[in-house]
Amino acid sequence: MRSQRQFITGNPRGTVNNPLRVMIVEDEAQMGELFGEVLEGMGFTVCAIETTEIDAIAAASRCRPDLLLVDVQLLVGSGLSAVAKILDAGFIPHVFYSGDISGVQAAAPGAIAIQKPFRVPELAHAINRALAIAPPKPIQSVL
Repeated sequence: MRSQRQFITGNPRGTVNNPLRVMIVEDEAQMGELFGEVLEGMGFTVCAIETTEIDAIAAASRCRPDLLLVDVQLLVGSGLSAVAKILDAGFIPHVFYSGDISGVQAAAPGAIAIQKPFRVPELAHAINRALAIAPPKPIQSVL
């Protein structure tokens, strides 16, 4: 049987000695902890697990994650809104998840989103896709 770690490939920034830092935004504490365990098993370091939009925004500036794993619907605030505000400070690859991803696709066309429930290989594929996206280049003025 293959280990979960084998599903993550082609990650140019993370190494064994310097794993990528992931922030999880999940309003259900047990689910956040479970996702944290899965991600650590995949070789990531979990820098924060936040339950609200406001806490996620504050934690992102504090822990400076390399990747965001975000539940779209939070009890307090919105995962989509949290990511939009976090990205104001600079691009961070991100994966949304929800029981209904049609809202994600409507609100953020092209966003990487996976439907709950999902399996580790589906999560790994979504993470690889998110990490492969180059950050948008800043608009340069023409004078």
